Amino acid sequence: MSRKKKKKRNVAKTNNTQKSDNDKTSAKKAIVMGTDKKSRLPLIAIIISAVFIAGGVYYAVNSGNSRASYDKSNFSMNSSKVTYPVSLFEDNKARHYVYKGKDVTIKYFILKSSDGIIRAAFDACDVCWPAGKGYYQDGDVMVCRNCGRRFASVLVNVVKGGCNPAPLKRRIEGDQLVIYMDDILDGKQYFNFSGKV
Repeated sequence: MSRKKKKKRNVAKTNNTQKSDNDKTSAKKAIVMGTDKKSRLPLIAIIISAVFIAGGVYYAVNSGNSRASYDKSNFSMNSSKVTYPVSLFEDNKARHYVYKGKDVTIKYFILKSSDGIIRAAFDACDVCWPAGKGYYQDGDVMVCRNCGRRFASVLVNVVKGGCNPAPLKRRIEGDQLVIYMDDILDGKQYFNFSGKV
């Protein structure tokens, strides 16, 4: 082999070695600087996964609180009153009900509070009623779905005004809880979203 060919071969080897060293240096620099394309993919995948997981958790937590399931059984209604068996509320769970009139739908809930008293309130308050969201139960408190304020069950029908659940009159007659239609219709103001009362 001639000297020229040997020299070209040595120069090519040196160039390849330098390229290889430069490539290694560039790769290390990219990793340190965070510009390495391979290192971005796992990070992006982690971020996207975290967003989906957070969204799923948010949906799971709030879907249970976003809507009340309205009870459509265990009561009787006539033109003057609605009656419920007292035993229905022994489990201390709030039950949501709907009265559908010809010009308004009125929502309310009934629960037996921790002090043993059966209480009733409109599913609305003086402050947040325009949002039309009402309340959900969390243990021994009712929580406003609009502003998140919490109200002890023992204060339902006792404290009124502000964001407290608007009281609904009720009475116990024998083994029945009775709510009169006139008292239900008194809550019409909280469910009139057309602007006319």
